[in-house]
Amino acid sequence: MAATAMACVVTGCDGVFDYHPYDARFDGETGHNASAISRIEAATVDKDTLHVAFISDSHGWYTETEDMVNDINSRGVADFVVHLGDLTDCATTKEYVWQRDVLSKLGVPYVALLGNHDCLGTGEEVFLRMYGESNFSFIAGRVKFVCLNTNATEYDYVAANPDFDYMEEQMTADSARFDRTIVCMHACPYSDQFNNNVAKPFELYVTHFPGIMFCVYGHDHHQAASEIFDDGLMYYGVDCASHRSYMLFTITPDGYEYEVVDF
Repeated sequence: MAATAMACVVTGCDGVFDYHPYDARFDGETGHNASAISRIEAATVDKDTLHVAFISDSHGWYTETEDMVNDINSRGVADFVVHLGDLTDCATTKEYVWQRDVLSKLGVPYVALLGNHDCLGTGEEVFLRMYGESNFSFIAGRVKFVCLNTNATEYDYVAANPDFDYMEEQMTADSARFDRTIVCMHACPYSDQFNNNVAKPFELYVTHFPGIMFCVYGHDHHQAASEIFDDGLMYYGVDCASHRSYMLFTITPDGYEYEVVDF
């Protein structure tokens, strides 16, 4: 028996040993968001009307996410997709890879935000390699999409989430290229993940973005539309994949409209 065990150690015994679930190594694409942003900005540079699908919280619901991808593709309307976070349930590397493989079937570029579930274990490390920085922005047409890491609880309220320095920088960065702003996040103010000690300063910063149109978030697993701060600015909550729902926004020079899509 000892000899057999030693043979397994020496030969590797294919199928017996595997990487730890939180081993951050994976094969395939890295830095996805930067590549997708290049495609989005190039394809929309002269567009005055944008069609954007917002999806969120796909977690372990792979079949539902596949159906959602197929629905977006079959409609052929969206210019790009924004995933508002919680790609994974437990942030294992395999979950990230499985979700990436499903989302890669989208017929248009997509970017992904970091969700609180995505921070578990070594999940943030995997996200940084697979997708990129957890705060990022891009410009489609003349609209800037500011995508923020608002997950405070998973960081024990130590990290600067939301990062006000980053937000202030984005108010003026590339100012000649945009005149309207949409702020995207995973957890909205006054949710269980947000650092609600800074909810009011967050409102102040958001309302100072040029031409702020609306904010959009995930996390809560239900569709919502409300003025969180009673200041005239709408916050839209996107439902989870399990409930077979996402939101499709049409953005024009005169404003926007949206549709809740059930699939």
